[in-house]
Amino acid sequence: MLEIGLGHYLALAAILFTIGVFGIFVNRKNVIILLMSVELILLSVNINLVAFSAYLGDLAGQVFAMFVLTVAAAEAAVGLAILVVFFRNRGDIMVEGINLMKG
Repeated sequence: MLEIGLGHYLALAAILFTIGVFGIFVNRKNVIILLMSVELILLSVNINLVAFSAYLGDLAGQVFAMFVLTVAAAEAAVGLAILVVFFRNRGDIMVEGINLMKG
């Protein structure tokens, strides 16, 4: 019977990290996709932290994962709030127009 081990979790995290980095490099026009790509990268970090924590029998990785989740939630909330204000002012959310918000 196939047992899910540490290598499976690391492979999943590597795939998610690659998709996140690929999303950042390929799509530089839509801010929402950039935020989703950053969230994928943070999710892959959390999978690594929890996988190594369970593998080593130490709870420190799971505590750090909770901190990363907290930071990711704050980043999403602040980022989406900035996007809403930007959309109300400009009417679109394209990255090229963000440098016009200097003030």
